[in-house]
Amino acid sequence: MSNDLRKLREKLCRELAQSEQAASVHTRREAHRLGDVLPADKLRAIAAHAEYMRPRFDSLVVHKQPAGIRAGRLAGELFSALRQFAFDRMLSAERSYRATLLGLKHGLDCARLLREVARRDERVRLHRFCDDLIAEREVLIRDAEQALVWFAARPEIASLSGARLALMSSDQLRQLAAS
Repeated sequence: MSNDLRKLREKLCRELAQSEQAASVHTRREAHRLGDVLPADKLRAIAAHAEYMRPRFDSLVVHKQPAGIRAGRLAGELFSALRQFAFDRMLSAERSYRATLLGLKHGLDCARLLREVARRDERVRLHRFCDDLIAEREVLIRDAEQALVWFAARPEIASLSGARLALMSSDQLRQLAAS
């Protein structure tokens, strides 16, 4: 194995740890902001999948680079918190949802590249993990993308800012979604 390939694998593992942390935390925050609606359900499914996959990922990489994985997860948490308290409050509900999907796609691309590096590096278990993550997450992201039509049917919710959405009670949001 070349030193460059090892460095790339380690960097991608940190980046995937960051992305998976956001997939777990930020999707739940976004779903909470949206309430009990179809797009939120799709995000909750992605969060559950990220949490389900985490122990397997940890068993493959944490012992090899504990500080790097911890740093990646802290970065994921920080970016998610910044989005929640700053950026998402300024964005409309649908745009924030689309931004979340974009972050999830970034994580999927990271897993695709890591899978290829693991194949070349003969890391069979890591390669299989990436295969499974990609196969399952692609379906979940596709479902979340299809839920975008929910916003088209509810432009009054789609155009609400994240701050305004956060101030609404779940009953108010449910009534608005039902109308």
